[in-house]
Order: sequence, then C-alpha cells, then structure tokens
Amino acid sequence: MPPQQDQRDSFLPLYQSGTRINDSSSMEHLAVKEVDVWNVVNDELEEDNFGKPWSEKTTKGKVLKVLWLILKLIIVLASLYFFICSLSFLSSAFQLLGGKSAGEVFARSKILNNPIIGLMIGVLVTVLVQSSSTSTSIIVAMVSANIVQLRPAISMVMGANIGTTVTNTIVSLGQSMDRKMFRRAFAGATVHDCFNWLCVVIFLPLEAAFHPLERISGALTGGISDDDKVSKLDFLKVITKPLTKTVISIEKSTIKDIAKYCTAGEHYNQYKCGAARNASMMKECDDEDTVEIERCTYLFAKAGLNDTTTGIILLILSLLLLCACLAILVKTLQSLLMGRMAQTLKKHINTDLPHPFSWLTGYLFIIVGTGMTILVQSSSVFTSAITPLVGLGVISIDRMYPLTLGSNIGTTATAVLASLAATGDKRAVTIQVAISHLLFNIFGIMVFYPVPFMRKIPIGTAKILGNTTADYRWFAVFYLILVFLIMPLFFILLSFNLVLLYIVITIILIALVTITTINILQNRYPEKLPAKLRTWDFLPLPLHSLEPYDSVFSKLLICCRKKEEDEIKPMEMTAAPKESNGA
Repeated sequence: MPPQQDQRDSFLPLYQSGTRINDSSSMEHLAVKEVDVWNVVNDELEEDNFGKPWSEKTTKGKVLKVLWLILKLIIVLASLYFFICSLSFLSSAFQLLGGKSAGEVFARSKILNNPIIGLMIGVLVTVLVQSSSTSTSIIVAMVSANIVQLRPAISMVMGANIGTTVTNTIVSLGQSMDRKMFRRAFAGATVHDCFNWLCVVIFLPLEAAFHPLERISGALTGGISDDDKVSKLDFLKVITKPLTKTVISIEKSTIKDIAKYCTAGEHYNQYKCGAARNASMMKECDDEDTVEIERCTYLFAKAGLNDTTTGIILLILSLLLLCACLAILVKTLQSLLMGRMAQTLKKHINTDLPHPFSWLTGYLFIIVGTGMTILVQSSSVFTSAITPLVGLGVISIDRMYPLTLGSNIGTTATAVLASLAATGDKRAVTIQVAISHLLFNIFGIMVFYPVPFMRKIPIGTAKILGNTTADYRWFAVFYLILVFLIMPLFFILLSFNLVLLYIVITIILIALVTITTINILQNRYPEKLPAKLRTWDFLPLPLHSLEPYDSVFSKLLICCRKKEEDEIKPMEMTAAPKESNGA
C-alpha cells in the first residue's frame, strides 16, 4: 500500500485542516470524531457577557444592560463609518501612487485588442486605483473617444470585475491572528474571486469567438433615446464626503487625459499629453478662483508635498485606520454576538425558508446583496463589511456566496443607472458597456448558482484557499501579490510577443486540467489510477507541498509564525481505553 499522503500538504477538497500525526500506531488508541471546521460550534458562541437572564435582573441591571448595548451599537456604527472612509482613503492613496501608471497602461491601445491582455489590464488598473467605478469610467471614456473599440472594452470590464475583489481579501487579513476566524474570513472573501475567475474562464473565450455580450447589450440599448435621463445615485458619498474631502481630493480626469492624449492616433496631443503627465493627481488650488479655493480646502492642499509622498503617507494612514476600525469592529461584534443573540442571529441568517420554498432562500439573499450594494454604492464596501461576520461565524460561506453574487449585480446595476445620466454622443456606448458588465454577472450567476453541483465549485475552491491559509497564514499575502499583481504584469509583459503568450497560456491550461483531473480521480476513484499516481509523493516535496516554504515565510512574517497550541485539528480525538491482553 502506498504511504498515506499528508492531509495538510494536499490541495484537495476533502482536506479539512492541519495537525500532523507522526506516530500512526497511536491511532489504534484513539476514537476519532470528525468536526466541521466551517461551522461555528455552540461552545465558540456560548459565552454571554450579560450574566443573569433578563427576567432575573434588577431595574438598575436592566438599564445598565440597555445602555451598554446602545454604547456598543454606537461603537459599531462609528467604526463602520470610519472603516468605509478608510477604504476611500486607500483608494485615493493608490490613485496618487499608481493613477498615472494606470493611464499609461490604458494608453497602450494597440495591445488592448487582445482579450486576454485587456482582461489583465482591467485587473491591474482596478487594483492600482482601488475602484472598479473609476477604471470602468476610464474604459467608457476611451471607447467614446474611439481609442478602444467596444469588444476589447468588454474584456477590460471583466478584469475590473476581478480587480475590485482585492479590497475584501485585504480586509480578511485583519483576522489573521486567529486561525479559526482567518480560515472562514479568507474563504468568505475569496469566494468572490473564485466566482469572477470562473466566469472569465467561461465567458471570455465565448465573447472573443461569438460576442454574445456585445450583441445582446447592443439589442437592449438600441431603443434608448437621448431624452431618457435619470439622476445619478450618490447615497454613500453623501455621508462620507464631508470627512474624506477634508483630507484629500483626487483629480480623476488626469488618468483619462493620459489615456486619451498620450495614445498614438487621431487624439494624440503632445502638449496635452505632457501637461497630463506633469499634472498632480490632487486637485490644485487657484488663488484667483474662488470656486477652486472652495474645492481645495482639504488637508493636503497646502502641504507642498508631491503625489508620491502624499500617496505613501495616505496609504500608511489609511491602512492604520482600516486595521484599527476593523479590530474595533470585530471585537465589538464578537462581544455583541455571543450567547443567545449569536445563536438567534446565526440561526435566522443561515436557515433556509420553510418547505416548499427552501430553494428560494439563496435567491432572496442575492436580492438582499443587490439592494445593499446599490444602497452603499460599492460592492467592495458591502463585501468588506460582511467579511468579518463570516470570520466570526455569524454568516456561513454558503450564505456569503449569494450575498456576493448580489453585490456583483448591485455594483453593475448602479453603473447602468449612472450611465443613463450621461449626455451627448458618449451616452449610447456608456450604456452598452454598463449593460455588458451587468449581463456578464447575470450569465455567471445562471451558470454557477441554480444547479447545486455548480455552486459547489467556487465555494469548494474558496474553502481550499481558506484551509491553506489556516495552516500557512503567509499564503494569504502570497495569494494577493500573485493574483492581483504578478499575474497581470506577467501576461502584460508577454503581450510583446503574442506567439509566446498563447504558448504559455496553452501550457498553463493543459497543466491545470491535468492536475485537476488527477486530483478528482485520487479523491473519488483512486483504483482507476496507476499506483504511482494515487498520491503526489513521487514528486519532489516542494512541488506538492507548501511545507518547505513555510519556515522561510514564517520568519519573514511575524503574524504568520506557527504556534503549536494554536493548531486547529481536523478531527476531535478522545482517548479510548486500551483493551487488556491479559498479560
């Protein structure tokens, strides 16, 4: 019999979590009981900080309890407000540091006609500006100016759909000090990534070959006239603007000007290109213009710092504010969501509707996710706000998934409503790009949600990532850098040689299909494989395990060092009495 493969080192769906048992003989004296590591057991939520039941409390005790609850709710709302503001500051910092670079990337219009490169540029630019709305508006402006055609713009919008998920993945790192929470939080955040990537794998080739999104969106927008106008929605910014605008104000038109005027073609203008490249990303004040002075009364307006210095300072401050707000939010919610309250909330959120309507539960949460995202005007804000609740175990991964799908629809529906507010010759193409984005997400939901087997694919993949980060917490940082930075840059660099690009993509796809097929056979039908292929042990350890890299990365990242007492066991083991042999 081949040696048993180490569960912790295997990237398999059946993998639970990792404590290694070196002495196999000791298993004879253990009674093994499996535990669902994704479900928060009652003992994790049994603590009740309020002592006696309500009926047994004195009047003074009841008043103190109510006041304490109100105080905690105020703390939650305040930390949530500053958390949302920190996301805005983070977006501004990235635009100061990478906004012009994003414009330069868009200016390379010749390579944008390749759908794969368009996709990767959409991912990279959205990560750089930390806003899918900003990157999508740049794409629309370029299509309107005939710098980019509609077809490559659709692939770039798909990339923007992926790039916007980086925010809640970063937020999940705030719970990395607790393995149990981090497992759930990271899986809850990356289920968004998994869904978007799977949709791209299916619909990008289809769109490149048959253009269904372009055709359907064109048919839907054909009857819209220039007189059909709506006002632009702006719910969340009404609340956050008073604070964010007193700190920093970004001139987003600079990115559009670089993308438009620095592109070789009819719109190329050397003077305007140079002016855009030399301009500051911050809104500048004109002492002779009263209106401009009113617009530029923010904190960094008169500091005299350049974009890079301001961006670095703002990035550090925004990350500190984000981490502080997230820590306060998680701790306060954790103290609130204990005992009977936690059990009640968890029961109602994760319980299906009564029979025969139980199958409608997921669709109800998709509608909730859509409505909440339209309300806050940002999928990043909504998913980032509920990611800590997944870590706490209040929202399950299976429930997070439809909420995420709803947020995808919500952010594109918002874009459609915003596009209807556009005027002039840009209006038709603006609406068509927005509707293409909406259709992309709707078709993705139609593929990966109605059929229970299909919805297990993104959820299962996210759980694998969550399991991996529970054992190797440095993997979360590695994942962020690889997926949202190295991979897009790698493919963009390969775009200089399209033949090499297609060869590399073909090799990667063949490798992924082969590895996935073997993994499935190893898990379900091992007898159909040769003995050597029933495990990956025939490969060198660094090729099938993260263990060789663990000691290196754990030394670099203090937060990711192992603590033996913190190991999460995939099984709950209780000692069984040894049988007497009569000796």
